[in-house]
Amino acid sequence: MALKMTGAQALVRVWLGEQVRHVYGIVGGKLGPLLQAISEQSQLRFIGTRHEGVAPMMAAAAFAGTGQLAVAIAEMGPGGLNLISGLGVAFNNNLPLLAITTNQHRAAAYPHSGMFMDLDSVAVSRPITKWNAVVHDARRMPELARRALREALSGRPGPVHLDVPQDVLGQVCEFADDEFDLVPAQYRPIGRVRPDAQAVKQAVEMLRAARRPLIVAGGGVVASEAARQVRALAESLNAPVIPTQMALGVVPTSSPHFIGHGGLIAGAPVKEAFEQADVILSVGCRWSSWMWDEMGPLARRGHRSIAINIDPSALGQPVIHQVAMQADAGAALDELLVAMSGVWETGTEEGWLARLKGARERYEQAFAAGAAEAGPVMHPAALAREIAAALPADTLAVYDGGHTTFWSNDLTPAHEVRSHFHEPGMSHLGFGLPYALALKAARPERPVVLITGDGSFGFTMNELDTARRYGLAVVTIIHNNESWGTIRSGQRNALDFELGTSLEGSDYAAIARGFGCHGERADALEAVAPAVRRALASGLPAVIDCRTRFVPHPAAPMFGSMNRYGFAALTNPAA
Repeated sequence: MALKMTGAQALVRVWLGEQVRHVYGIVGGKLGPLLQAISEQSQLRFIGTRHEGVAPMMAAAAFAGTGQLAVAIAEMGPGGLNLISGLGVAFNNNLPLLAITTNQHRAAAYPHSGMFMDLDSVAVSRPITKWNAVVHDARRMPELARRALREALSGRPGPVHLDVPQDVLGQVCEFADDEFDLVPAQYRPIGRVRPDAQAVKQAVEMLRAARRPLIVAGGGVVASEAARQVRALAESLNAPVIPTQMALGVVPTSSPHFIGHGGLIAGAPVKEAFEQADVILSVGCRWSSWMWDEMGPLARRGHRSIAINIDPSALGQPVIHQVAMQADAGAALDELLVAMSGVWETGTEEGWLARLKGARERYEQAFAAGAAEAGPVMHPAALAREIAAALPADTLAVYDGGHTTFWSNDLTPAHEVRSHFHEPGMSHLGFGLPYALALKAARPERPVVLITGDGSFGFTMNELDTARRYGLAVVTIIHNNESWGTIRSGQRNALDFELGTSLEGSDYAAIARGFGCHGERADALEAVAPAVRRALASGLPAVIDCRTRFVPHPAAPMFGSMNRYGFAALTNPAA
């Protein structure tokens, strides 16, 4: 017996086959049939945001935190335009999601006829989606929705987009009675891609001969749930591990193998590790500029390099390799561990790991010295340490804000994957509150805390209203130096001027209370921990406005060196 349903209902049925549970966005008139279809499914939770750009940020966070796909929706025209910033967050961090926009009815769209809110949403979003299309007929809805999901979740993951004209959402069609019985394994690959056997053999030979091996673990390790294998390999090799910003917690910060998170943001120990390593194994890492200095990627041509990545375009560019495996991170590490099992002696130089751990410990001592500096306003290192000490052990923490993330990155312990989150790919200020809200929606039993700067918080603080309406009790802790601190420092020190950097006078605790949330101000270090406890106990979304001063992070000059890559040649061709 054939099934009769609208295009919107067919779309939602495909979502349910992928175990989608969260839909984010803003309601709109042309979205009516889709909103109705969502309301008919008790498995789906719709969270209405206050800006469409937040919806894909939340969907990206849902996948980052749980590995489960989510959906972002937007009305036609300006709704689709507003999605773009959030889609950029997902695209640049390889986080899959499904974005849905609507459009004028088919008689007035593609090509558009000049009606109000006209927009070729597919053309606008194409550069920041992995795949997108217009659904011109509801009869193709299951096919195109599944293709979108296949593109989002296969190979190098990323956001995808379907634009559905308003009349297609409401178009009633007949579908085969078993159309929605398909399971994902029937329309997209599910199994893990295993590496070439010869490449495994070559990699083992290189690792056995390594004197100073270094492991770089990226977001692909988290996506593959392969943290255990990274830790086992590090132990076998007695090697240090550098998790990228997308792999926070792959090795705990308390691990003897941990020497810093995410490239030069972790300072001198990481630079030393790259300078002295003779073999670098990178797993699920695409070598973004977080791992560069003024000479380019920290993995140089003088290194012997083994690269594992499911995406072939990430192999050999920007870092060349001696051995490459186009494979799932976990599958490749499993093969390496099996091939290296048995009785064998590591070639690792005695004292290699201990030397780098010593460098890390000395680096951390510099924070203790900074935190001890007296002053009328809190030092950011002291505030970061106090926040870390006040957080419950099972906290999910999000880092937002340009300079604030540096302090959080070093001083907030991470013990497991999918517990601490940054956004290195686009580095979009303001992503933090949407991320935190999505994490709380997906993991309501866990405390969720956003640590952010005052400038960053201003981008999306309107979503405190979303938090209050949906009972998402996220605690936001603001490093408030009342300025665009890094920009002010650059203007003053490099060019001896200042323009537009002041953010003085805002009381973010009062703003939070105006949204119906809990709000407190902390002006002294001893006030921070009690404020955190009260915020967590309030059961409300909360903001703690902590007054701090701008102090350059010790790694800031080193991290800034990546911005000088190629600059000398551009400004002085004869150099």
